[in-house]
Amino acid sequence: MRAGVLAAAVLVVMGVSAAPAGAGGAEGFDTVAARPAQPATAERATGTVVGTGTPASCTSRAVVRAVARGGTITFSCGPAPVTVAMTRTAKVVNTSSRVVLDGGGLVTLSGQGERRILYMNTCDRAQTWTTSHCNDQAEPRLVVKRMGFVRGNSTGERVDGGGGGAIFVRGGRLRIVGSTFADNRCDRTGPDVGGAAVRVLDQHRDRPVVVRRSTFTGGRCSNGSALSSIGVSWRITGSTFAGNRAIGRGANPARPGTPGGGSGGAIYVDGNDIHLTVEDSEITGNRAREGGGAIFFVSNDRSGTMTIRGSRLVDNPSDGFETLPGIFFLGASRTITDSVVR
Repeated sequence: MRAGVLAAAVLVVMGVSAAPAGAGGAEGFDTVAARPAQPATAERATGTVVGTGTPASCTSRAVVRAVARGGTITFSCGPAPVTVAMTRTAKVVNTSSRVVLDGGGLVTLSGQGERRILYMNTCDRAQTWTTSHCNDQAEPRLVVKRMGFVRGNSTGERVDGGGGGAIFVRGGRLRIVGSTFADNRCDRTGPDVGGAAVRVLDQHRDRPVVVRRSTFTGGRCSNGSALSSIGVSWRITGSTFAGNRAIGRGANPARPGTPGGGSGGAIYVDGNDIHLTVEDSEITGNRAREGGGAIFFVSNDRSGTMTIRGSRLVDNPSDGFETLPGIFFLGASRTITDSVVR
């Protein structure tokens, strides 16, 4: 979790360096065809439809109840885009095997600048204790697809270190597909708190969180103002990160006389054997007050790897330190191919 102070002004176009294979092993949960067929459960068979065809019928209460029930959640809010003002945080119950929120590209959940939007924590007894290895259990599997998450705010949350203004996850599995995150917030200071949009701690068998075709804009947090994690790997494909800012001050560990933070304008990943893959994505116009305007990556035991392919990382200033333009990296190796980093 320490960040040394290194600086470099480097333009990387189609640069290649050696890297070990794999970013977290077999995807399993990420590739449906690879899974054996399983009998339908009542949870999967029934699902839940939020709303009865009108915008007014799609309420915070209905969303909260549907998430607690689990299964596949779809929405019937009318033909036009709708924003649901969340008056409570929707929380996954740990007895659910799978929770899928599918907004069909029309539904946005708003935290109204006052609360976190979605929460899953397999180690939170209030959401039902299901195993003795809560930090490494296979379920629930949470999928958000074609959803919007705006104005989530986890400021002041303290369970497991806080963070995750829109979504907080510990344990199970998480997958984000075709979704948008805008103007989310978490605590403004702190050496390790992060994830204005998404904060993840622990995934089953250390498999990567998958993010596909999603957009993250306008996040503000001490660190990692789009994505933040500890001990977690990520596989990010076809996604956009723009205008996110890490606004903490003092880095990690915090310099004397500072509250700490300010690293990873868009992405903050910390841990040991962690792996970050970014493919066919664009990370532009993000900023860090300390290190890594685009990406802050620290593998404490130097076993972690970072791979960037077919991506564009441009105009992501690091006010304090970086090893490549917009990137602070400490790990085993980094691979950058067919990409622009400047």
